Amino acid sequence: MGLPTSLRLKHWQDFQTVYQQGKRFRRSHLLLRVLRDNKRPTSRFGITVSQKVSKKATDRNRIKRQIRAAILQLYPQIEPGFDVVIIVLPQGIGCKYER
Repeated sequence: MGLPTSLRLKHWQDFQTVYQQGKRFRRSHLLLRVLRDNKRPTSRFGITVSQKVSKKATDRNRIKRQIRAAILQLYPQIEPGFDVVIIVLPQGIGCKYER
């Protein structure tokens, strides 16, 4: 079971809005852009893994699947009304799923 489409950012305009207006939070492997008040009853998530992280699409897709699984586990604890873009940094390729 994957992340339902109702919990995903799908359109590039939504990503652009979060990039331009959202607050930035950086950790060693991830960069988060968070925008409050999406005026929806749920929070939505988008994941970006560039080719700087890995040239292999299979590696990038594996990272995205792992992040979506983590979001599903944590979703009951997340307040509604947020749009979040998760950007994986190049250091993220070596990160273990448990982190």
